[in-house]
Amino acid sequence: MITHANCWNDENNYNFQAIVDDLVKYLRLKALPVGMKRFKSVEEMEAIRNIKRPDPLEKLNTDQIVGQSRWIGYTIGVTMENLMGAQCGAVVGLHPRDEEFLSGNQFNGVWYSSLKDSAKHQAEMDCASDGNYKALAVSPLTSERLGNPDICLIYATPGQMITLINGLQWSGYKKLEFSCVGESACADSWGRALKTGEPSLSIPCYAERKFGGVLDDELLLAIPPSFLPKALEGLKALSANGLRYPIPNHGLNMSPIASMKQSYG
Repeated sequence: MITHANCWNDENNYNFQAIVDDLVKYLRLKALPVGMKRFKSVEEMEAIRNIKRPDPLEKLNTDQIVGQSRWIGYTIGVTMENLMGAQCGAVVGLHPRDEEFLSGNQFNGVWYSSLKDSAKHQAEMDCASDGNYKALAVSPLTSERLGNPDICLIYATPGQMITLINGLQWSGYKKLEFSCVGESACADSWGRALKTGEPSLSIPCYAERKFGGVLDDELLLAIPPSFLPKALEGLKALSANGLRYPIPNHGLNMSPIASMKQSYG
């Protein structure tokens, strides 16, 4: 049976169906959020109900695993043997940030003009751990097959995303700061969130859009599940103040007074 707690030792019993229902209600998401969880053994990952494994003769990247889960609804599990290489595995903690990973050889002359630039990019990527995990599973949150996932992945337009962040900041305000490494932007989202335990926003990169089915207008927020109830409380409060998504366009040549009175009084 799947272990309920996640990598943060969070054993709370979240009603993920209700959480997703409210996220859709307040944000009108196009695709359902998914959960991502790592495992110290392959056997624990394979114990997940109705887990799907990739064809062992094929290699996939992590973007595709996430894309299959959020668009098709798969609960899918992988090991390093299923992935294209260290670039995918290191970000989620399935492969160490070893000498070859840090060398920059793979991206030199492709994404960066010199080996020095490419190596600097590799060094500045946020990666989850040093490769202590053996397997990873991704599943729609509403399936509730992962117990508590390590992180939840929410794809949204900029308007939806700022509304969600406003909800996170409704109480216990904290300035949120995000990073951009460029290509391999999964390091800015799930890599950074798995490393820090903090909500992590990214602009999905070329590979995520080419292979992972990320739409042109989508941003990605990776967030531990413990933050979601707080965000929903904030969205509910903002909605009561008339601050809702979709955000209606007031008009370029009209005074904002009437509109602002609805929220500010």
